[in-house]
Amino acid sequence: MVKDQLLRVFPVEGVGSGVIIDKKGYILTNNHVIEKANKLRVTTPDGNVYDGNLVGNDRHTDLAIIKIDSTDALSHAILGDSDELKIGQIVIAIGNPFGLEGGPSVTAGIISSLNRRLRFENSAMELIQTDAAINPGNSGGPLVNTKGEVIGINTAKMPYAQGIGFAVPINVAKMIINDLISNGRVTNRPWIGISTIKITNELAKAYSLPTTEGSLIAEVQKDSPGYFADLRKGDIIELVDGIRIRDPFQISTHISKMAVKDKITISINRYGKKIDKEIVLMPYPNNFN
Repeated sequence: MVKDQLLRVFPVEGVGSGVIIDKKGYILTNNHVIEKANKLRVTTPDGNVYDGNLVGNDRHTDLAIIKIDSTDALSHAILGDSDELKIGQIVIAIGNPFGLEGGPSVTAGIISSLNRRLRFENSAMELIQTDAAINPGNSGGPLVNTKGEVIGINTAKMPYAQGIGFAVPINVAKMIINDLISNGRVTNRPWIGISTIKITNELAKAYSLPTTEGSLIAEVQKDSPGYFADLRKGDIIELVDGIRIRDPFQISTHISKMAVKDKITISINRYGKKIDKEIVLMPYPNNFN
């Protein structure tokens, strides 16, 4: 809803894309496509129009599930394996750019980069980068391989850049789809409750740190797993489950692949003293979503 110069309220329409993921009518799309919608209308490739209902959404991954009810048999996509992607592999983006009439459009390109790290308002993510054209209206549509399998959900285009688009890996979606359908939100996202920054040579020199590698803990949330494990502001994380940490992103990536109640071992450097801490992962609290 928006207001005109006379402060009269009236609705506006937005467009996006999605992909039907099963015969029951569940549709996977981007959260930002539906987040501020008061009403959802879904048009399928055959021209039929349905009312859509929001089932669940997740700001961290920018994914959402909506559902349509149809008495007709619905064709649905096959989800592939984004872990098998290779740079240079041919991919196809399907969507409805700019809401143009005439049905979905298809653009082709290649995988330009994998695990491209981008930071958004609500999260930091590792995305697939592709040069297949992704325009407004393509968001939420599938990125598919040459077998026709969905390997990503188109989510963003780099402003003022040509041939740089991004997609959420489908394996990220697979981890939360059932949770979104069953609970309306992600309930099994693990969390340790710390904020960290990357240590650089300049930072190490300015604060006389005992090492020039690792992630410096800047904050520990009260009553978080990190708090209960006695992690402290100023500790330097050097290893997580034996993985050498050179960037804070490595920590969040590792934890995102685990489940609530799993245990991890964090090796810290506390003013030159090496200490191992075992941490039991807890659910991400609702007030931090």
